[in-house]
Amino acid sequence: MDSSETERQPATPAEEAVELVDWSPFGRVLPILAGSPGAGATSTAVAIADALQLAGCSVLLVDAGDPVRSGLGRAARADGPRRNAPGLAAGIRFSRRARAVLARLDVAETAVEPVLFPPPPYWHPGGGRSVDVTVVDIGHDIWRLATDPALGPGQWLRVGSPSPIPALVVRPTVPGLAHAEQVLARLAPWVRVAAVTPPTQLLVVGARRWPKGVAGTAGRRTSVLLSDAVFFPHSREVATHGITADVTPSSLRTQAEHLLRSWRVLPERTRRLGVRRQRRAGARESRDTG
Repeated sequence: MDSSETERQPATPAEEAVELVDWSPFGRVLPILAGSPGAGATSTAVAIADALQLAGCSVLLVDAGDPVRSGLGRAARADGPRRNAPGLAAGIRFSRRARAVLARLDVAETAVEPVLFPPPPYWHPGGGRSVDVTVVDIGHDIWRLATDPALGPGQWLRVGSPSPIPALVVRPTVPGLAHAEQVLARLAPWVRVAAVTPPTQLLVVGARRWPKGVAGTAGRRTSVLLSDAVFFPHSREVATHGITADVTPSSLRTQAEHLLRSWRVLPERTRRLGVRRQRRAGARESRDTG
């Protein structure tokens, strides 16, 4: 997988058909990938979305994972309307998470036909609504993700304008770094032909620094990302209850704010709306949805 012979292989016809995507309707697109199952991509993505809300941004939170494996099933107080997507089986459910719009894949339980992943335009809430930032919880299914970025959740990594800012979530362990190296290697052929934007940021969940002896095991692709890694501490609340409609803990949002400022998605100083005000807005808009 890491051999120079593999990287010099000629591009396939699918790789050669590269088109730039106009991401402007979605604002800045922040795809959050998981290096391995349970790495913490969902909680990190939601913490980023909550930090953006509290800074006054208009946020679209996209759950690109399969519904049966989604960690965002309880992220809104009530389900919103459904929009049909290509094919009869799949649709997108738009709900409210405080001031953010939560878009989740919705698949009919009786579906017998293959489910086609909806292209990004279907995920926009529409109705003249402007979106400042789109946070995409891609999750972990790297083999499906990197098979063809023109299909499946990998579409959110497509090169375009403004350029997406992907981040790779890992656990602070030796296996965690090994999985991250595999993800970057799997995406490498598509990065080589400028079809996708590679993750250039590691988000480490469950620690405040690298444990002794872990960082030295990083592969050549992962090692260049170690120095700028952002650490999200362990949250007992999230680990116990998962993601709910309540705002994520401040310990996670504080790290998310630092990350967003380093990406220049947020300015150095932002006016916070306040957690209580966000909760009141979420409760009110949930009643309106219902």
